[in-house]
Amino acid sequence: MRDRRQVLKNTHQEVRIFRLRSLLALLVVVALTTTLMGRLAYLQVTQHEVYITRSEKNRVRVEPLPPTRGLIYDRNGQLLAENRPTYNLMLVRERVEDLDATLNLLVELLALPEEGVEAFRERSRQRTRPYQPALLMSDLKEEQIAHLALNRHRLPGVEVEAQLLRYYPDAEMLSHALGYVGRINAEELATLDPGNYAGTHFIGKTGVERFYEDVLHGQAGLRKVETNARGRVLRELGRTDPVPGENLTLTIDRDMQKLAYELLDGRRGSIVAIEPASGEILAMVSAPGFDSNRFVTGIDVASYQALQEDIDLPLFNRAIRGQYPPGSTIKPFLAIAGLAEGVITPNRVINDPGYFQLPGDTRRYRNWLRWGHGRVDMERSIEVSNNTYYYTLAHEMGIDSLHERMTAFGFGQRVGHDVFGESAALMPSREWKRGRFNQPWYPGETISVGIGQGYWQVTPLQLAAATAVLANRGKWVKPRMAKRIGDHEQETVLPDTLGDIVLDNEAWWDKVFSGAEKVLSGSEGTARRTGVGLDYRMGGKSGTAQVFSLGQDQRYDADELAERLRDHALFVAFAPLEDPQIAVAVIVENAGGGSTHAAHLARAMSDAWLLDDEAPDVEEVREEMESDNASVAGN
Repeated sequence: MRDRRQVLKNTHQEVRIFRLRSLLALLVVVALTTTLMGRLAYLQVTQHEVYITRSEKNRVRVEPLPPTRGLIYDRNGQLLAENRPTYNLMLVRERVEDLDATLNLLVELLALPEEGVEAFRERSRQRTRPYQPALLMSDLKEEQIAHLALNRHRLPGVEVEAQLLRYYPDAEMLSHALGYVGRINAEELATLDPGNYAGTHFIGKTGVERFYEDVLHGQAGLRKVETNARGRVLRELGRTDPVPGENLTLTIDRDMQKLAYELLDGRRGSIVAIEPASGEILAMVSAPGFDSNRFVTGIDVASYQALQEDIDLPLFNRAIRGQYPPGSTIKPFLAIAGLAEGVITPNRVINDPGYFQLPGDTRRYRNWLRWGHGRVDMERSIEVSNNTYYYTLAHEMGIDSLHERMTAFGFGQRVGHDVFGESAALMPSREWKRGRFNQPWYPGETISVGIGQGYWQVTPLQLAAATAVLANRGKWVKPRMAKRIGDHEQETVLPDTLGDIVLDNEAWWDKVFSGAEKVLSGSEGTARRTGVGLDYRMGGKSGTAQVFSLGQDQRYDADELAERLRDHALFVAFAPLEDPQIAVAVIVENAGGGSTHAAHLARAMSDAWLLDDEAPDVEEVREEMESDNASVAGN
């Protein structure tokens, strides 16, 4: 029994095992304690700066302060684009527990239309950094603000903020010249400086607003605020104020712009007026226009679709993107080109039987006066707008010389300095046709170019710029929109300005001027009725641009055509001849002859700029234009 008890219980061994286990437990405790102390030392000492910074970030937040956008004025200090206070709906995603539920509640409270819900949700995802608020909706109504205030406890992370919103007092008549700002979209967000555009929700989309975005936007600021655990701001710890955008003074004259828009009277067309000596654009109208204020806060889908589908294309900027055959308006420029090439002299006379024929060709290229003008020299060719003279001139010059000389006047090129979205239009050439159609250039196509038809396309801005060069006797001054940025006057001599046009004989300019003056004052002038009662000397040229080509023996009859198939009416003018102060280009789509439907508009613009009297009465101008409609024939 004794031996058995010794086998069942070994006190010595148990004590040894107990001590071993205690030692191991002690080692584990020591190891864990050492690890814990080491970790505490690492966090509290080694990583002290890191974690105190993180702690500070939980308590202190840096918020962007968007700059105030610069204002836009006309040349006389009249406000064209201002900033009005409004209330915007902002959302910080990091403070929202259930984003979908919050957005659904907002849609319900704001009573958003179904077609706007997806865009509303998309805006909630547009931001560049954590805790930066996303702009969900602009220009909240009082009723919407009240609903949001009553449900504020249900909307963590949602705030209503007072901000400045762009507003255009004369939105429709300046919609194309000024352009507009709109919400920053996802593509723009990816390319913008996230620091400078932090807190900014709008950016220039078109026109002056787009071209001078860097100037108008300014520099963003920031402020450091202390927040509680729920993200509410407790106090401001410091700030760096934003730098407001520079104010922009344009060369545009608001009164001239208004007059031009009213003169067009809702007709499709454009009027551009330039001061030749400085290149300052006094008016640049494209009609019809649109309400650009609707684009600032985000136009609804139905309204935007209606604008896009409007047959009159109100969103299309005809002044810089509309491409039209120049018609007979280019005859003074072709006369200068012929003199420079030595193809004609001022005294050269041709006999016009009413048509021109290429050697060996039976086709007749007809003058607008079917029985012809008889003996025609250069001055008379401009006065009566004789086609045969310029058929002959174009044939003798050839398309290569025509292209070179007309390019020197700016045709086929972008001529404006700060005109965003300008088209180069088209000055055709052999190389262009070969590349476009893989066909050679034919002599008959040169004949069409000689009267501003065929492939030749110009914009109203190009026509006005070329007329300004003519008024300057060949001196190029690039058209521009900005007169001052802040208090700094803009330079008149701008980069990439085309070279001056120099003639061997300066007196040739006088000859062309004389022909252009007779258009309005001569006994045979195509716009002689427009020139009645002029108080200054004015040069001009009418033009009629065909919308479709007539057959060999067809005659144009506007009464038999649909309105949109009728000819475009054009007129270019500059005055006074001794020291030109204004150059104007007018295009009225499908209006008929330029001498009746466009010349009066050009004179009204010149009268308004040159005379001290009140602006011309628009109704009287319309009455005069209508009375001349059936009285003056030709181009």
